[in-house]
Amino acid sequence: MKEIGVYIHIPFCNAICSYCDFCKVLYNEKWIYQYLNALKDEIEDIYSNEDVTTLYIGGGTPSCLKPKYLNQLFEIIKIFKTASLKEFTFECNLQDISIDLLNILKNNGVNRLSIGIQSFHPKKLKYMGRNHTFLEAKEKIELCRSMGFSNINIDFIYGFDFETVKMMKEDLKLFLKLKPDHISTYSLSIEENTLLKINHFNRVDEDIDAEMYKNICKILIKNHYMHYEVSNFALPHKESVHNLRYWQNKEYFGFGVSASGYVDKIRYTNTRSLTKYLKKEFTGEKDLLTNRDIMDNHLMLGFRLLKGFNIQEFENLYQVKLEEAYPIKPLIKNKDLMIKNGNIFINPDKLYIMNEILIKMI
Repeated sequence: MKEIGVYIHIPFCNAICSYCDFCKVLYNEKWIYQYLNALKDEIEDIYSNEDVTTLYIGGGTPSCLKPKYLNQLFEIIKIFKTASLKEFTFECNLQDISIDLLNILKNNGVNRLSIGIQSFHPKKLKYMGRNHTFLEAKEKIELCRSMGFSNINIDFIYGFDFETVKMMKEDLKLFLKLKPDHISTYSLSIEENTLLKINHFNRVDEDIDAEMYKNICKILIKNHYMHYEVSNFALPHKESVHNLRYWQNKEYFGFGVSASGYVDKIRYTNTRSLTKYLKKEFTGEKDLLTNRDIMDNHLMLGFRLLKGFNIQEFENLYQVKLEEAYPIKPLIKNKDLMIKNGNIFINPDKLYIMNEILIKMI
């Protein structure tokens, strides 16, 4: 039986954050029931009884759904064959976390929470359009723990133009006090059609950004987090199994408005138009990949992992020698790339210039 991952996008939010460029709309009850019905139809049209090993519900803010809609969503998810499910992640906003929400998630098999905290610094929170405190986060995470959630990720954003390395370190120190199992770090990106872009906001200087990244890596590793992917850190055995599917170039479905998937050599992204999606016009972009495209993706995604990818597995999969397909020898010679235990990976000291290294290869 074919194994696959599933991502489901819930676009509704109670508020729109200034930095967010994901497909989202303000919570509007008149659309939610209709959206979930369209989601059910899309899943029934595409899903073919594959063995689902990872589930990830993101957004948007899926935790903003009222209990009746959450129950409707979980009824839809029962369509999937989940006997081999390893990880079921649900994204939460701090303010939405309650005993009632956690009970619904627990009763429906969710075993991993991803909480979008981003920062505790007052000025950063103001610019992001967010409003929470460290004490609130501590209380909510303790509630999650008390109800049996033993795998919790929190998101951390850095790189505002007014932010100093010292400010970033103090912010990260508070994150560590929460003792999360996993930390996803993001250097601020000013994307089109976000409030930060519209308001001509700037991000930090590249040299300071690089210094921040190095400090984040050093601090988290010192605190026993394994740096396993460019932007992700985990306590032992707490890596994101679902996201590893992406980085290992494995197949996954994407359901919902704007969701992306990769199945049977096709990479696709659903329509970003909620109006079209509600009319059950799901299709957006769709590309049939050549073998070279798939190899390039394997390489680009695999190099995001600190341990890289296995050379022999790559060569067996694509029936080609890696060194014949890509100019790796000069990059190994100048120590951009390294080989250990049969894996090829980017020199950890050069992760910050990963894109430059990839350009040399592809």
